[in-house]
Amino acid sequence: HVQLVESGGGSVQAGGSLTLSCQASGYEKRYSQYSLGWFRQAPGKSREGVAAMNRDGTLSHARSLKGRFTISKDNAKNTLYLQMNSLKPEDTAMYYCAAKKRNDCSGGPDDYNYWGQGTQVTVS
Repeated sequence: HVQLVESGGGSVQAGGSLTLSCQASGYEKRYSQYSLGWFRQAPGKSREGVAAMNRDGTLSHARSLKGRFTISKDNAKNTLYLQMNSLKPEDTAMYYCAAKKRNDCSGGPDDYNYWGQGTQVTVS
């Protein structure tokens, strides 16, 4: 079965950077055939989209985060990344990666078929 495992979270001071990784395994078809996304959820808030990438490489970033966060992937390593720069305290959240079979980089959490367990990012 499909497994997504995030890593790279941690505590960082405001203005710092982190790179999150999401290692995938167990896919039914090639990793490159899935659309991928990063979401985050802060305590007491709903899960929100951060960035997404369809299988053709088209990118989408949340407008409020564009310029600070960048999504990328390495198909050879079955790994999705999220580079986060100029971090702010309001970026504190649990960050999740997700995958879906549909080829698009839009849609909310309900559109995704597979989820990782999340990695915590804390900015102080």
